[in-house]
Amino acid sequence: MRIGIVSDSHGNTDVFEDMLAVPGAAEAELWLHAGDFAPDADVLEEMSGKRVARVLGNCDFFVDGVHDETVVEVAGHRIFLTHGHLFNVRFDTAMLAAAARETGADIAVYGHTHIALEEYGDVTVLNPGSIARPRDERRGSFMLVELNAGESPLVNLIRI
Repeated sequence: MRIGIVSDSHGNTDVFEDMLAVPGAAEAELWLHAGDFAPDADVLEEMSGKRVARVLGNCDFFVDGVHDETVVEVAGHRIFLTHGHLFNVRFDTAMLAAAARETGADIAVYGHTHIALEEYGDVTVLNPGSIARPRDERRGSFMLVELNAGESPLVNLIRI
């Protein structure tokens, strides 16, 4: 199963058009939005026609039914989704990975730093960077991930 991961759109939903135009993006069966701004996920859901799981970021206000973290089960994997600001991710991902382990997740997804990251271990830690305001390059980024039960995720970081 292919999923898309995006974060830190900060109200710039126009970037979703370019993102969804990337070969393979339209085939994502589910999208994860790791916060800042959680309401942007509604726009992505409408544009993609697919469900978008979302969490609140440090720049988000209260959104009914949206929380700081959630667990998504898909294709034999448990994904711990959070923005990351509550897990000290600016310094390292140890707290985040520990929280994911506590929920039984084998994948942790976060945003917040605006810097793309992939770490592999007993918990795969993924940050798609920022689609709208990257700090690691001039172009925004997102991820397409292939998930199959019993297999490690195949991650493709894409710059637009």
